[in-house]
Amino acid sequence: MKWVRYTKEQREWAIQQMMPPLNRAVVALAKATGITVVTLRTWQRIARAEGRLVPGDGQQRDRWSSTDKFRIVLETAPLSEAELSAYCRSKGIYPEQVAQWRLTCEQANTAATPAPKPHAASVPDAKQALRIQQLERTLKKQEAQLAEAAALLTLQKKAAAIWGKDKAK
Repeated sequence: MKWVRYTKEQREWAIQQMMPPLNRAVVALAKATGITVVTLRTWQRIARAEGRLVPGDGQQRDRWSSTDKFRIVLETAPLSEAELSAYCRSKGIYPEQVAQWRLTCEQANTAATPAPKPHAASVPDAKQALRIQQLERTLKKQEAQLAEAAALLTLQKKAAAIWGKDKAK
């Protein structure tokens, strides 16, 4: 087995291909360059360990890992609006996405807060919940009846079309 040595430039070029905005998949890059998948994945893992943003596997911005999104939020936190726009262009993402990811990061621990214990004031809420359940059941029944009526009308029209109006009734 012959070991192939790659230059630092080849490695950097391949890593750039796997980074935004190109986001080339490792398998596709391996086919195009002749560099093995294992080697490319190793380079990708090393780049991530160095703190570089390499989503990998051709992932687009909406399928990045939460770690990559968090890194972007951290990298963009001190940037001005113009700097943020330039950064987003270089990474192939939109500033609105960064804002959404920042909001998600800020709200990450709000769901972990314990729910307040119910007290006497929540009795009307229990009555309202019961009423809502009853109304939902009624709505489901009415929707089923409406669907049945629509099916009967459709059947009646089809029968009229096949046998004529006199025989359909």
